[in-house]
Amino acid sequence: MLNVEKADSSCIWVESVSKFFGKKQVLFDINLNVNYSQILGLLGPSGSGKTTLVKIIAGVDISTQGNVVLLGDKMPKLSTMGKIGYMAQSDALFGELTAEENLQFFASLYGLKGSRRKMRIRDVMEIVGLSDELKKQVKKYSGGMKRRLSLAVALIHEPPVLILDEPTVGIDPVLRKSIWNELYELKRKGSTIIVTTHVMDEALYCDNLGMIRDGRIIAVGTPVELMQATSSETLEEAFLYYGGDSE
Repeated sequence: MLNVEKADSSCIWVESVSKFFGKKQVLFDINLNVNYSQILGLLGPSGSGKTTLVKIIAGVDISTQGNVVLLGDKMPKLSTMGKIGYMAQSDALFGELTAEENLQFFASLYGLKGSRRKMRIRDVMEIVGLSDELKKQVKKYSGGMKRRLSLAVALIHEPPVLILDEPTVGIDPVLRKSIWNELYELKRKGSTIIVTTHVMDEALYCDNLGMIRDGRIIAVGTPVELMQATSSETLEEAFLYYGGDSE
């Protein structure tokens, strides 16, 4: 039974979520809580279940067991999904269109029009460092540029919740720091953010971490708490302590 009181007090509440693909179980009894205006990092290696979990949280996929409540609504709920900026691992962009045309299309889906839409396109392209590439066809973009444009798409409607699946893969360190500065600013303005990563130093930027391995949450806490609890000098050491070192 859904813990209604707990779900109502959190921006995102994941309760006893499990997922099967056929007979194969990929998520095992996941429980997570993300408070409003916080950044939760999901830290784990490739294949650990991060992408499946964030798809379920975003309403893109459905759990086999358990519940997800986001902004007070049980997911998936179409109207609530419109309040999420979701950036998948694979870039859902139109290669034949320019970056501007892509952003115009996605902005229109969220009801942005006229000067407001124009301003948001300008702002998000500045955030991701692509202002000079606005008129270029996306098929001519590099892989890293496509990742940055996908982030711009996720930000276009100023959603109260951002769910970003490895958003900085293929992005140079200088721009990566700039993107994290923007995520901090969004948090300051009230956004709640989930970021998946397998990069240990990036995980340090998060308010809280959910360490995930083989479809299970193996530890939850602030980066400092997780290191202190394991007498570790690095998050990598802490991760190996909680999850074993067979990876």
